[in-house]
Amino acid sequence: MSTLPSNNPILNGIGLTDPHIVIHQDRAYLFATHDYSPDNQNFVMKDWWLWSSSDLVHWRQESILRPEDTFLKRPFGDCWATFGAFRNNRVYWYFSAGPTEIGVVTAESPAGPWTDPLGKPLIPRGLTPTDQRDPDLLIDDDGEAYLVFGTWEYYIVRLGKDMISLAESPRPLVLDRKIGPYGEGKTDDKPSLHKRNGLYYLSWSSFYATSTSVYGPYTYRGTVIETELVDSEFQGIANLRHDRHGNFFTWNNQWFYAFNDKGRPGRGEFFRDSCLAYVHYRDDGSMEPIRLDSVGVGQYDLSLGPIQARDFFASGPSFLAYPKTHGLKLNATMVFQVASQNPLGADLEIREGSLDGELLGRVHIPQSDHPGQYKSVECRLTNTARPYDLWLVCRAGWKDNLKIQTFS
Repeated sequence: MSTLPSNNPILNGIGLTDPHIVIHQDRAYLFATHDYSPDNQNFVMKDWWLWSSSDLVHWRQESILRPEDTFLKRPFGDCWATFGAFRNNRVYWYFSAGPTEIGVVTAESPAGPWTDPLGKPLIPRGLTPTDQRDPDLLIDDDGEAYLVFGTWEYYIVRLGKDMISLAESPRPLVLDRKIGPYGEGKTDDKPSLHKRNGLYYLSWSSFYATSTSVYGPYTYRGTVIETELVDSEFQGIANLRHDRHGNFFTWNNQWFYAFNDKGRPGRGEFFRDSCLAYVHYRDDGSMEPIRLDSVGVGQYDLSLGPIQARDFFASGPSFLAYPKTHGLKLNATMVFQVASQNPLGADLEIREGSLDGELLGRVHIPQSDHPGQYKSVECRLTNTARPYDLWLVCRAGWKDNLKIQTFS
């Protein structure tokens, strides 16, 4: 039994749906749709939401965007998927006006007020052959911004520097294999783009493809949802890969995945939650399947067993940070699975909250007998029985000096 509150789903039970997160000035901003009621018998979404967090655990609402404040100028029940960007000292909020049009509003801050600078759709009805909904945005390394959208067939368009105009005609994105939650031959709606190490990732639901060019063509690589890594409480739907609409983002040297969930009791097709998970990449650029559990991200529970060291919340040249770590007993003995290729070994410090925070314990890690060998090393702490913001510190830096696999 976990000793800390569940962090998955985030903002549980309020209908927070289609989460898309962007990091700005060391804060996470979550642009979302809003499933209106648990009694919904269809998709009923009457507004869009913007939330923010400093830790991916605690959230505050920044804004509610109502369709009356957009070119729609009236109440509207199809406020579908949405995303935002911070550019030009402003916030730009892109939204689906139902399945056929995409609009944009802007404000000086996430709190609004929001204005529609065009007074009409940015992507008007009929511009492309696809159902024009579910915008996602990638700002590339050179500063160019690209909007991707569509259903079954995806389109990409480069935005103007003003972020409210199209710098070109939308282009179709070519996939070498169409597959998704509905089986072979079909993708899904809600495409998303992110970039890592020069590789572009086009994702839809829990499936993804990669390319060396933002325009493609894209090569199918797999899915990030596997049944065995989804805890039983989230398995209340037959197709675990269905309707995972969300995005991948990076923060503090870690990658995360924000996505829909409707697998828990009381949830369903028209009233859903949002979840978060860590994302890890293999050497060939492919993504490992994610872990979906109630702990989520940004907090840790030693009472549930060993913590994977790579699931840190933040890292730097000489530290790994694990905030809100629960389950430490009084003067606990921590066990680390560690390796060092340094002939002199390495020293590991366990501190609270920072590089120079309270020293809870220190242990010397001897050189491994051969490359790749992990040893079990114990460290006695001086601590009370309470949650800690644990920092694992190696003053010499990580690399070959010290590698940590798990700690418990």
